[in-house]
Amino acid sequence: MIRLDDIAKQHGRQILYMDASCSINRGEKIGLVGPNGSGKTTIFRLIVKEEAPDAGTVSIDRGVSIGYFSQDVGEMSGQTVVAAAMDGAGPVSTVAAELRELEGAFSDPSRADEMDALIARFGEVQARFEELGGYALESQAREILAGLGFAQDVMDGDVGALSGGWKMRVALARILLMRPNLLLLDEPTNHLDLESILWLEGYLKNFEGALVMTCHDREFMNRLCGKILEIDGGELTTYSGNYEYYERERAIRERQQEAQFDRQQAMLAKEEAFIARFKARASHAAQVQSRVKKLDKIERVEPPRRRKTLRFDFRDPPRSGEDVVRFENVKKQYGHRVIYESFDLLVRRRERWCVMGVNGAGKSTLLKLIAGAIEADAGRVAVGASVKMGYFAQHAMDVLFPDQSVWETLVSTFPLASVGSLKTLAGVFGFSGDDIEKPVRILSGGEKARLVLAKMLYDPPNLLVLDEPTNHLDIATKEMLIEMLSKFEGTMLFVSHDRQFLAALSNRVLEVGEGGAPHVYGGGYTEYVAVTGHEAPTRAA
Repeated sequence: MIRLDDIAKQHGRQILYMDASCSINRGEKIGLVGPNGSGKTTIFRLIVKEEAPDAGTVSIDRGVSIGYFSQDVGEMSGQTVVAAAMDGAGPVSTVAAELRELEGAFSDPSRADEMDALIARFGEVQARFEELGGYALESQAREILAGLGFAQDVMDGDVGALSGGWKMRVALARILLMRPNLLLLDEPTNHLDLESILWLEGYLKNFEGALVMTCHDREFMNRLCGKILEIDGGELTTYSGNYEYYERERAIRERQQEAQFDRQQAMLAKEEAFIARFKARASHAAQVQSRVKKLDKIERVEPPRRRKTLRFDFRDPPRSGEDVVRFENVKKQYGHRVIYESFDLLVRRRERWCVMGVNGAGKSTLLKLIAGAIEADAGRVAVGASVKMGYFAQHAMDVLFPDQSVWETLVSTFPLASVGSLKTLAGVFGFSGDDIEKPVRILSGGEKARLVLAKMLYDPPNLLVLDEPTNHLDIATKEMLIEMLSKFEGTMLFVSHDRQFLAALSNRVLEVGEGGAPHVYGGGYTEYVAVTGHEAPTRAA
């Protein structure tokens, strides 16, 4: 279907690929993985001809249609959400646009003399529209938009009024509506809540075309991908299995390569020692020459490429009192919409609560009430004795100073810390080499989130209140965060759409629902799934 043969690509001084090859076959679902900056997005751009390889060829079978979802959605305004989703959905959207233009022409007095031609053309276009399934397009668009979390009234509203994250969902809906032979999805889950991720997972499982995606959601990759394509060190390596299989197989290959390298190094050292010892002796001249020639002919085993995984020993937080947060008869509403009514909750020391609920159910509201970012309309929210709170939310990134570098941010926050410990901290959160000199103003959303988390956790509080802390984090950083928080001795309340994060860290679940009483589940997310039979609260029909 698509073949990349002996491609080479270089961006500036960075070599992305050298003589790299791979193929994408019909119906395959492929996960594209590799370190940040290794060239994953460039693979997509090569396939859709937005870039050309420096050497080699990219071949696409005749008739293959490609839908490419990227993080750059472009401008969206001047139409409804459903119209924006339909606009760009392949040939049918072009025909639909001509139909609308012809309908407008019928009421234009200046074109009255063209009426016969317009009517004839309208008949042709209408027939083509029907042939392409155009009359079912709107219902399909609404179904996809609903799956991605849009309410019906929002679908009929102005797409220009949406936030950037919701516009990303519209762009994703547009690509899915195309039903191409090949879907290229660059981080499709970044702006989705858990309910939408689960819907998309089901949709892609039933998608009959080929799929290539990058994704920071390990569980999503595991359930969908039957093949992993890794970019590392300029090479493309194919693994026939899901993400867990890839991790195991990669570890085995690394151990084998390391053992092979060590064996060869030991042999080379032995031979070189013999040569050094006897090269001056005439009686051993023939043997020395023989061994020199042997060494010259040996194909050297490359040392294994080890992905450097930094670890940081975070200090233990101070101990809090046993009762950490208490809600008593709390009421909170926005306008006529009641979020909480007569709500009671007690959070005790070392409990780890994950807060579940559909969009608008009040998850972030609960965290804001605890953090003091908003106040209850009635009742009382009390934070216990000796509680030192750390609150992470998307707006927390606004407290960073745009003109400071990453390094200056850390040094100004912890002026007494050693240079070594701060450099290790920066490395653990993905800032190594020249990255620590980046000014905050040019950091991506994910990089800002990592910097805020680094500041928060270097001197950890004993109560962590985290609203989507894993947004935009890559798998390696996410797993580092999970490992670190699993050893955290304090109390946690968090909202996350990442199932690995939820399962690994929670020991209590609070499910909130708009207009309904919150429900407490003893046990963590894994027990919640077992008891309820679903991985996320379901949306009301």
